[in-house]
Amino acid sequence: MQRGSDRLNVHRDDEMKHELQGLLRSGHPTRTEEWHDPEPAADDDPVVWAGPVAPGQTGASLETVRLELARRLGRHTFPANAGELARALRRGNAPGALIDAVAGLTRSNRYENVQQLAEALVGGA
Repeated sequence: MQRGSDRLNVHRDDEMKHELQGLLRSGHPTRTEEWHDPEPAADDDPVVWAGPVAPGQTGASLETVRLELARRLGRHTFPANAGELARALRRGNAPGALIDAVAGLTRSNRYENVQQLAEALVGGA
């Protein structure tokens, strides 16, 4: 059912599909002008763009684990213990490896912020 809320009409939609066919089939940009292509990832960008980062994975530094936790947990979640944080991650549909890592922490410890939690995960505390 068409409700008329589309920003583009049917003809422009088909035109955009046609423009993307080369990219989808080849797996790399097909433009002749380099300035049309999206900017590649920088060398110092965290590996989060490649997928979820969990403690224990290759490339899971303190910075990347902290960034992934900050994406999933808000300030209102803290202070909390490992069980409460694992439940908050489950509610936020976090990756299973991250939930398991947080759930495996000692439940008697309370974490005041994302930094303390990331240090505990990466440091193995």
